[in-house]
Amino acid sequence: MKSRTRAIVAASVGNMLEWYDFTVYALFAAYVARNFFPPGEDAAANLLKAFLAFGLGFVVRPLGAVLIGNYGDRAGRKASLTLTILLMAVGTGTIAFAPTYAAIGLGAPLLLLVGRVLQGFSAGGEVGGATAFLAENAPPERRGVVTSWLEASMGMANILGALAAFSVTAFLSAEQVLAWGWRIPFLFGLLILPAGLWLRRTLHETDSFQAEAERRRHDGKAGRSPLVEIFADHKRELLIGFGVCILWATAVYVLIVYLPVYVQLTFHYSARQAFGASLVANVAFVACCVIFGALSDRIGRRTMLFISAALLFVCVLPLFVLLQAYPTTTTLVAVLTAFCVLVASFVGVAPAGISEIFPTGVRSTGTSIVYNGAFTIFGGFAPAILTWFTHRPGGSVFAPAWYVMLAAVVASIAIPFLSDEGVRKPGLVDGVAHPGSVA
Repeated sequence: MKSRTRAIVAASVGNMLEWYDFTVYALFAAYVARNFFPPGEDAAANLLKAFLAFGLGFVVRPLGAVLIGNYGDRAGRKASLTLTILLMAVGTGTIAFAPTYAAIGLGAPLLLLVGRVLQGFSAGGEVGGATAFLAENAPPERRGVVTSWLEASMGMANILGALAAFSVTAFLSAEQVLAWGWRIPFLFGLLILPAGLWLRRTLHETDSFQAEAERRRHDGKAGRSPLVEIFADHKRELLIGFGVCILWATAVYVLIVYLPVYVQLTFHYSARQAFGASLVANVAFVACCVIFGALSDRIGRRTMLFISAALLFVCVLPLFVLLQAYPTTTTLVAVLTAFCVLVASFVGVAPAGISEIFPTGVRSTGTSIVYNGAFTIFGGFAPAILTWFTHRPGGSVFAPAWYVMLAAVVASIAIPFLSDEGVRKPGLVDGVAHPGSVA
């Protein structure tokens, strides 16, 4: 039990830092823009450049998914988790300590881009490796609740990011925040990294990976690349996983990450109302990820995910209508909390569901590819897509609801093909589906 708790903490802390870094960058984008781009240019143009740098982190995520995921299936879960947290540290440190445009000119935005590329590359390999590590450390009957901590850590990161932003802006003047205070949240992230790195470096490799590596050596397949194998032998699993991850990405980025900004622009809530409600809602998100992960161990992954997708399809639009009809703080807190509970019911279960369709030898690679592919296409660009759909002539203020509903339909088609309670099904090895055995 002690080793399992250690594994959960070690895997989750890196994922938390990934989301924390993305969150604080978004929250302090205006300050980053004024420090890293020419001061004489239009403020809006500089902010757009800062967000383009933010988006670049998503563009390189699939590359990180392929390379680090492949590395994790060849060298081991411990090796890939140690690599991702080191890359994350370098990327965050580059941004935290980079000189400003006033100090080094064009070198400043270039350093910013380097930091974002390293963060995005690291993030691309983080989830696949961490999911594989947690799934292989968990007993089959508790795989749902153990892997749910991966997404619970995302909620913790959102809370930490909001608290960091509140603290910096509350205790420093606007001039101090602009001059140097914006660096504090990034430095705080670096303070957490040594503990995370120590935890990961002292972990033991999973029994499943060691057994799979030995089997491959015995069968003469040790030299075969997991990347080649995943596309040669597991196209069906990739398609199924990608379909599920579309809703995973869409629900997170639309209903948790983007919504606090969206309600300010569209429904005219104040920033204080939006971010305060988001902070409360994320507390519920953390708890519910674990609760629904545990529930999936009882009723099965497919059942829980299908119910969750159906609830998202049915409930999202009425909740948006409620936000528009009754624009009060109470309504906003209630609706954002409801969204976080609904999203948690899906994403708290998704890591276990995805990990169970890939065999041990390609689990890290497969999970990384489907997760980052969906997040890059349907998650990272969701704010831009929805802003255009909402504010174009004839646009609808309910565009985010339709977007999530469409993703729920796609996921509902893919979910029945997931493995459900795989450890008790014949034809499965290590509790996961192998070619031809996906339910």
